[in-house]
Amino acid sequence: MRTRPEPQPEPLPPLRRLGIHASDYAWAVSSIWDGARRPHPPERFRRGDLAPVILVPGVFESWTMMRLIAERLNRAGHPVHILPELRRNTAPVETGAGLVERCLRDNDLSGTVIVAHSKGGLIAKQVLLGAEQDRVARVIAIATPFAGSSLARWMPTRVLRSLQPDDPGIRALVARTEADARIISIHPPFDPHIPDGSRLDGAENVPTAESGHFRILGSPEVLDAIERLAGPGPANGS
Repeated sequence: MRTRPEPQPEPLPPLRRLGIHASDYAWAVSSIWDGARRPHPPERFRRGDLAPVILVPGVFESWTMMRLIAERLNRAGHPVHILPELRRNTAPVETGAGLVERCLRDNDLSGTVIVAHSKGGLIAKQVLLGAEQDRVARVIAIATPFAGSSLARWMPTRVLRSLQPDDPGIRALVARTEADARIISIHPPFDPHIPDGSRLDGAENVPTAESGHFRILGSPEVLDAIERLAGPGPANGS
């Protein structure tokens, strides 16, 4: 579905932006520390009667960055699948998409909801363009640089620089618009990592009141939206 243009938020004052940067990284560090103490998903994540969910975190992230989302969806009745082989998501988008496709095949999933953060949303879009796309009902992407990030060109590692707007991989994904209607893009008014935002033309765009790149993963507003958007459909589309 194509959404109406949204009013653009007023630019934030520099001090307010600095505060968002600080609180965003503080949330991320706290989440990483918690993940180091509890690195393994509980067995109950595999159980549930609603549509299956696959979590795809962002670059340099483990699944634990999305733990609150996983907990919320599993309590609602969704089985949640984690991809430990994705590690810190430093491989190319195509490689990550291959891991998601293998999870879909190996578990014989259908009617699947992929919930993805940042670079994970690019991986999820690649899956919607691939051989296992019919196993996926929708993608819920949070703070994903669908058109790249202008900051990426200044990053010290190749994996981050590959997210700049003129990277061939980003340009190829931008050109493939046929999957965009199956994507729901949850985007903050200000994202320290994606200055130009993460709205996606042709997708269902869901703005948030809270700014940030990482901390919105724990926002009650975002958790409520994800649970609602994941839908009540039964597992395996039955």
